[in-house]
Amino acid sequence: MSTPEYTNETMSIYDRFGVRTIINAKGPATRLSGGLLDHEISAAMAEAGTFCVDMAELQAGASKVIADVTGAESGIVTAGAAAGLLVGTAACITGLDPGKMARLPDTRGMKNEVIMVRSQRNFYDHAVRTAGARIIEVGLPDRFAGAGVRDAEAWEIEDAISEKTAAVFYVAGGNARPPLPEIVKVARAAGIPVLVDAAAQLPPAANLRRFLDEGADLVAFSGGKAIGGPQGSGILAGKRDLIMSALLQQLDLDIYWEQWAPPASLIDKHRLRGTPQHGVGRPCKAGKETIIGLLVALQKFAAENEQSRTQRLQKLIERLQTALAGVDHARVLLTGGSNPKIELHLTNQAPRSAMQLCIDLESGNPSVHADASRAPAGVVGFSASCLRDEDPEKIAARVKPLLRF
Repeated sequence: MSTPEYTNETMSIYDRFGVRTIINAKGPATRLSGGLLDHEISAAMAEAGTFCVDMAELQAGASKVIADVTGAESGIVTAGAAAGLLVGTAACITGLDPGKMARLPDTRGMKNEVIMVRSQRNFYDHAVRTAGARIIEVGLPDRFAGAGVRDAEAWEIEDAISEKTAAVFYVAGGNARPPLPEIVKVARAAGIPVLVDAAAQLPPAANLRRFLDEGADLVAFSGGKAIGGPQGSGILAGKRDLIMSALLQQLDLDIYWEQWAPPASLIDKHRLRGTPQHGVGRPCKAGKETIIGLLVALQKFAAENEQSRTQRLQKLIERLQTALAGVDHARVLLTGGSNPKIELHLTNQAPRSAMQLCIDLESGNPSVHADASRAPAGVVGFSASCLRDEDPEKIAARVKPLLRF
């Protein structure tokens, strides 16, 4: 991936507004503005901004691309993965009923319960609750509590299904239990859709299809992380009826019924008894520039060889490893596989703690943001995924003096 030709010696657009640019060695975290756009994507977004289009037609074009890449029946671009979870949940609750859409997040009298494994609860499920859903937890995660080896099992999800169940919500990940196919089997027998949060499950690119192949009805991905799209972008892919409902609750629909002519490939107007009002997902709209940027990024991500992507990142992280050679009071370890990383394991004799090292790196010039998630254990991480070509040596130049007495 090529990146813009800014250096610290030249002015960036951020200087114009008094904002520091940083070296992002944490990875594509939202609080650090996601990842880097290459020239092709940023140029596509700039061109998109010079035209006007019908947003429903644009989403229909996006649906074709998303369906081709993911194998889904349909798909839309959302304002991030969390927005996809919100409108996806709304779709599971309302179906294609415009009256129910208009009442959200008031879900009285509707199917408004979403079943979720207790060990998968996290603050991102706030997006599910925002639609008006009530989360029903199942399972006791003994394996995390240290009390045993078990977690939730499929029969517990089956037990929790009732006439109020709108969906089962599954957070994908290497430690997620029970396996998704087991949940799908139970949900499908009851006619309940399964919504998967796969925001951070890329790479590998094969995961764009995996969860749908395993039977999920809706899957949300982040567009601004590994895919390399605009920070505020996401993908919701899945069953056509649910995608149609999700989009209807996101679009601007301030238009007369007889005037409204949405693209039939994505929105079947004849199945609706009226034009829905502005929906609960209206704050989640994705602009034309974001949609185009995401589509170009998605096609590039799907076409790029997995090995080439890993090798590109590997070269950056190996340069950082070389530049850190001889650093005092720390062991330098290379980890991460397809997403290579450097770990600094600080010794007990280090002049500052791992957390203080992270803070000092952030406050200096250039400001370097490392991964502090394991700082309490004395480990500081550096990811290659958001580094510019000139960054590895600059990181080492900041780290080494801070670990000398």
